[in-house]
Amino acid sequence: MAERPGFPPLARELAAEFAGTLVLILFGVGVVAQVVAGGLGDHDSIAWAWGIGVVLGVYVSATLSGGHINPAVTFALAVFQGFPWRKVGPYVLAQTAGAFVAALIVRWNYSEVLAKADPGHTIKTQGVFSTLPGNGTLPVGTWGAFRDQVIGTAILLFLVLALTDARNGPPLANLAPLVIGLLVVAIGMAWGTDAGYAINPARDFGPRLAQYLTGYGGAWRDQHGDLYFWVPVLGPLAGAVAGAGLYVALIGRHLPGAAAGAAAEPEPEYDVAP
Repeated sequence: MAERPGFPPLARELAAEFAGTLVLILFGVGVVAQVVAGGLGDHDSIAWAWGIGVVLGVYVSATLSGGHINPAVTFALAVFQGFPWRKVGPYVLAQTAGAFVAALIVRWNYSEVLAKADPGHTIKTQGVFSTLPGNGTLPVGTWGAFRDQVIGTAILLFLVLALTDARNGPPLANLAPLVIGLLVVAIGMAWGTDAGYAINPARDFGPRLAQYLTGYGGAWRDQHGDLYFWVPVLGPLAGAVAGAGLYVALIGRHLPGAAAGAAAEPEPEYDVAP
């Protein structure tokens, strides 16, 4: 099929990353707003909605862009699988923009409910949009949350590469996004205490910016007053490299067809996470 004039390949990829991340955040931030501000649902509904959001976001974007919908995934693929470095910045911007716009939609739709639950738009409902150490209530500090984000994202990337490596018996019939979504549900249920399992810089920074611009003056800080926004950005990036590198060292380089020290095959490039 002939390419449509005016739509270069990179533009189509960025549109897909924007749309896929937007879908992820509509479900993820939307469910937290419903639970925290509306009083409907619980932790399990949050974990399941985030996982389903990942499934749908990846299905939306996988054909055009590989379905990264997460800067940590894009960065790890550039480090280990030959994803072009020239695309990393544009992908990250598209993912963050999608998360930002989705968060604005959630903020607008839940404006009355948020105002009733927290008229001052304080730390009480800040966790609807962005993560906090110890989910805002438990005794976890900045570095404990950073550790958690490194570990959680390392788990994510290790298993994403395992599930998408064509040499490693991955899920067939285009089921990889579904299984990756289940992975995110499991991470939410097992690793959500210390820092709210952002495991995705765009998922946290985009909504955090949206809430700051719509009345949450303390959005960049945590409940202790410490500058916190960098933790769910740098922690996932470090964890992604650690997890992907561990997969390559323990599994990828030993699979049939792998050269010594080589990474897993670069296709498919499904991603994820909240």
